[in-house]
Amino acid sequence: MRRSGNEPVTARSALRLRFWLSLWGLLWAVGGTVAFVLVGRPGWAAACAVLFLVVVTDLFLVVRHIRQGPHYQPGPEVPPYQPLDDLRPRRRHR
Repeated sequence: MRRSGNEPVTARSALRLRFWLSLWGLLWAVGGTVAFVLVGRPGWAAACAVLFLVVVTDLFLVVRHIRQGPHYQPGPEVPPYQPLDDLRPRRRHR
């Protein structure tokens, strides 16, 4: 199957998968921050805290997109690209 080249415009994201992976990352970031604070590694604790902030931001955005509904999360009936026939200019035959 050939692609049309407009995939970034029509790209889809598995938001529920991103939600659960963000929760998993949140758990590890909190655990890492606590563990590194307890063993006296402030640099690694700060790195895990920054990762925690990134994960929380991603989680917020994912939940927001999920709540926006199917307009922002197209279902399987919406093709991921425009068919090539629609994008090619029509040639005139002489």
